[in-house]
Amino acid sequence: MLGNLLGGFVIIVIGVTLLPTVANSVAEAQGGNVTGTSSTILGLTTLFYSLAIMTAALAIAAQGLRASGMIGV
Repeated sequence: MLGNLLGGFVIIVIGVTLLPTVANSVAEAQGGNVTGTSSTILGLTTLFYSLAIMTAALAIAAQGLRASGMIGV
């Protein structure tokens, strides 16, 4: 259980640390010759990255709590 919670913490720390890099890369890519729908989808990349970090961390934490018997399924 502790390993799962520690893994979730590591995912959150590394993901949040890389978030500005992803946001800067997306902004730089949008500065080029990208218009219309492509620009909108490219702009959502940062949102999807953030949601992926959150979902992965929550899944690992839920798995750890389920293994310890705190959450029943």
